[in-house]
Amino acid sequence: MLRYVTAGESHGPALVAIVEGLPAGVEIRKESIDAELARRQLGFGRGGRMAIEKDVAEILSGVRFGLSLGSPITLKIDNRDWANWTTTMSIEPVNTEVEDERVTQPRPGHADLSGILKSGQADIRNILERSSARETAARVAAGTIAKILLREFGIEVLSHVVSIGEVAATINELPAPGDLAKIDESPVRCFDAVAEAQMVAIIEDAKKTKDTVGGVFEVLVYGCPPGLGGYTSWEERLDARLARALMGVQAIKGVEIGEGFELAQKRGSQAHDEIYYESERGYYRKTNRAGGIEGGMTNGGVVVARAAMKPIPTLMQPLKTVDIVSKEAVDAVKERSDVCAVPAAAVIGEAVVAFEIAKVLLQKFGGDALVDTKAAHVHYLKRLKT
Repeated sequence: MLRYVTAGESHGPALVAIVEGLPAGVEIRKESIDAELARRQLGFGRGGRMAIEKDVAEILSGVRFGLSLGSPITLKIDNRDWANWTTTMSIEPVNTEVEDERVTQPRPGHADLSGILKSGQADIRNILERSSARETAARVAAGTIAKILLREFGIEVLSHVVSIGEVAATINELPAPGDLAKIDESPVRCFDAVAEAQMVAIIEDAKKTKDTVGGVFEVLVYGCPPGLGGYTSWEERLDARLARALMGVQAIKGVEIGEGFELAQKRGSQAHDEIYYESERGYYRKTNRAGGIEGGMTNGGVVVARAAMKPIPTLMQPLKTVDIVSKEAVDAVKERSDVCAVPAAAVIGEAVVAFEIAKVLLQKFGGDALVDTKAAHVHYLKRLKT
């Protein structure tokens, strides 16, 4: 079972990801992980934290001479801002003066209030430090390991922003893996140059008014063979797994596969992808309304998953809230934050989607060594052509 766990606080010493279940023999390069971490920091509208953190990964275990060992891989990402928080985030007990600096004004839309009610704590910082989206740096590092594995099987994952605020991109064809560099060059990671300029303007306006703005991004997976995922149990359905992974990213409030909610407005004759066959090509479809997944399994088409990100709840012009100590009406606490993080969220979306695809790929083909997994993959593809 391929899996990962992350640890660390936003302003603690470091973030850590441990990846378990990767076959032996996968070529792992630190530069590949660092490149993905840098992509996570892209995007117009990012906050001051991005000027401080230049994320790089340190591989502590599971790799020798550039190849995975089959044992757990430990990845560490130092928080450069830790130097300014050594007292506030001290592991050891501190004096009363520091303890009196606790955060008591919960932010609407954040984990603050529910977190302290759930855990019985009196300092919101104990909640916000872990619930912060800073944690996603570790998820991107783990997702890079999955991307590296998927490339061994000709599977590529990319993302692009399809809307920010009320501005939506007009895209006649889905971007392909070869378009990723162009997408990353866009300040909002949008494939539509006209919409890009309008998106930048919306973010600028939100910044002037001390507000935030959300949007929608799309993750695309090219090269999946039919049959990844499962239909015999709800928990094996790939679309359900992708939805869970994407909804697990901070600030994501909606997920759809393919045309998703739009299909609910159509007749059945207009909603499904008709099946064709050619001897050289095999089974194929001329449309992809299902987003590459039918019955919980890949069908050979491009996997398309969209996620809606709400505006970030930390505002420079705070909303009203209630102090958890005095119970009096106050302004919510202000923490350093982004105006818009949709472009970065799309990169995080790539990571969590890649990990789920890698999991179902290994469940399908198995193997403790990459050579065995590849052999099973080749055998399966040959069977599909017969």
